[in-house]
Amino acid sequence: MYQDQFATFTSGNPSCAASPQAPLRVGMLGLGTVGSGTYRVLQRNAEVIAARTGRHIEITTVAVRHLSRAANIVGREVVLTDDPFAVVNNPEIDVVVEVIGGTTPARALVLQAIANGKHVVTANKALLAVHGREIFAAAQAQGVVVAYEGAVAVSIPIIKALREGLTANHIEWIAGIINGTTNYILSEMKTKGLNFATALADAQRLGYAEADPTLDIQGIDAAHKLTLLAANAFGVPVQFDQVHVEGITELDSLDISFAGSLGYHVKLLGIAQRTSRGLELRVHPTLIAADHLLAQVNGSMNAVMVKSDAAGITLYYGAGAGSEQTASAVIADLVDVCRTSGTSPQHRVPYLAFQHSAMAAIQVLGINEVETAYYLRLNVSNTSCILPTLSEYFAAAPVRVRQVEVLAHPGDPTLNAVLVLTEPTSGRVMCNMAAELAQLPTVSGLVTMLRMADLS
Repeated sequence: MYQDQFATFTSGNPSCAASPQAPLRVGMLGLGTVGSGTYRVLQRNAEVIAARTGRHIEITTVAVRHLSRAANIVGREVVLTDDPFAVVNNPEIDVVVEVIGGTTPARALVLQAIANGKHVVTANKALLAVHGREIFAAAQAQGVVVAYEGAVAVSIPIIKALREGLTANHIEWIAGIINGTTNYILSEMKTKGLNFATALADAQRLGYAEADPTLDIQGIDAAHKLTLLAANAFGVPVQFDQVHVEGITELDSLDISFAGSLGYHVKLLGIAQRTSRGLELRVHPTLIAADHLLAQVNGSMNAVMVKSDAAGITLYYGAGAGSEQTASAVIADLVDVCRTSGTSPQHRVPYLAFQHSAMAAIQVLGINEVETAYYLRLNVSNTSCILPTLSEYFAAAPVRVRQVEVLAHPGDPTLNAVLVLTEPTSGRVMCNMAAELAQLPTVSGLVTMLRMADLS
């Protein structure tokens, strides 16, 4: 009898057997790179997704600027409109997927969808980093889901790892390569010896960088993502305005080459770390040992490393951009909505990993208070004079020196490059020291200063 019942249950289309519920009706805002990828993957993998969720996911309405172009992407069963508020106000829609990007008008549309009692899935890291407090508070009041796995590191399920997989852990720090554009540029500068401008132009030509790459190369995109990672790791509110941000526009290919000769790679890292003095939130070019796992992440790939007390160090690696890569994360969020929309809000995974009542602010340290090791480059015209002077200077300074190397300066035969690696010290002390070193008689120009990270 049991065998007959099992055969009856499993016969026929497996998705039909697993999908007794009405479809989840989705309205989408935008049909660009991410939106079109989401539609394609949902259509292609509809049956396997339904088999996993017990419910079909159907995109019923899409708001776009160009209706004729969109008509060539979606099927006739999808209603197209050029009015996004017609989507968020549509009572026949269960979930709004926001993939238009930016903060205006995305903020108003998302808040309206929440006010109408609709769940929201977004890949918009800027929206949540800047307006996350308001959006999550509104969702809490309405009892709806706001899901955003696609907003951080795209194909890497790092938000789910922090909110669920590592939920038993006290997290100490997160460090990641979380912007594919800058990682591609830095990889090209290292492997091909290109300067920044040439590497950027190549990235734009190949589609790794936007026509206006400002958000990427200035580190702002990475800071948006770090804001969300830190909130999930430490139970703090989203606070983008507290992140220290440095991009790669001023990075000299000489320093990438010199760092390599010392056994280091230069990566744009986002680092969030809890210390006894406060919270560090920083994005900047960083020297890491060439044999470190993060140093092996090249091209447009992303990777996030998490240090926690029970699990130890865990690493998450994958594509940091792409149409279907982002779609994978967006649809994973839709699947979560399928599975949890019928449960009471208090039984769902919290928006930022911690229960709302347990969220608490931690003092964020200014960058001058953060202690790291440093790489210094001094361009000198008389090495025999500068080395004794540096020895005396550092003997009296409150900084320990780890290593000193003298290398020929490839850009000027009259100069040598003196490279100094220090032990950890505060940013304030190091900035003052760099200014003083630049005043030494044989030093030409400013002293280049880059932070280092151990991450062990």
